Amino acid sequence: MPYLAYSDAFNRRRALRLGAAALLLGCALGAAPGRAHAATVAGVQFPDKVTVAGHPLVLNGAGVRYKAVFKVYAAALYVPAKSTAVDELIATSTPRRFVFTMLRDIESDEFGKMFSRGIEDNMTSRAEFSKLVPGILRMSQLFSERKVLRAGDECQLDWIPGTGTILTIQGQKAGAPFPEAAFFQALMRIWLGNKPADWQLKDALLGKAGN
Repeated sequence: MPYLAYSDAFNRRRALRLGAAALLLGCALGAAPGRAHAATVAGVQFPDKVTVAGHPLVLNGAGVRYKAVFKVYAAALYVPAKSTAVDELIATSTPRRFVFTMLRDIESDEFGKMFSRGIEDNMTSRAEFSKLVPGILRMSQLFSERKVLRAGDECQLDWIPGTGTILTIQGQKAGAPFPEAAFFQALMRIWLGNKPADWQLKDALLGKAGN
C-alpha cells in the first residue's frame, strides 16, 4: 500500500476510535448523578424532577411573579406529565407540587392576604368561595405566624391524595394538611386560573414562555 493511502486509512480509523470514545464519554456524563438539566429562574435553580409521596414528578414550567416592576418570587410547578391544560395540571388523582422561593422580603400577613385575594378572584361563585373560607383563614394564619417571608425563603405546596395539601416553609411542615381537593385546586388557580396573579408567570408555568 502506498504510504499516503496507508496514512489516510490510519487517520480514518483513528478518527472513528476517537469519535466512539467521545460518544461513550458523553453518554456516561449525561447519565451521571447530578447532571440532570434544571431550570434557573432569577438565580433560583429548580430541578427537572422531584418525588412527592413516592411519585416521580417532572417540571412543567417555572417563572417569576412580578408585582408592578418588582420581582416577588420565583415559582415552579411539578406534575406527573407535562401539559398545557389547566384542568390536567390541577387534577387531584395524583400528587403535585408548587414551589416558590422569595426574591424579596414581604410581610407574611400581606402575603396571606394575596393568597386570599387570588383565590377569590378565580372562584365562579360566592357560595364556592364561602366553603373555602376556613382553609383560607388557616393558611393566612400560618403565613402570618412567621411575621416576614425573607428573600431566599422557600415554600412548597404539595398535594397528596388521601392526605391533602401540605404547606412546607423552609423545610418545616406548617400546620396540619388541608384535606379538601377543592382547596388545592383553588390555590392552583391563583397562578393558573382565568384571573391569574401574573399572566407572564401563568404562561411560564404552562411551559409556554420563560421568565
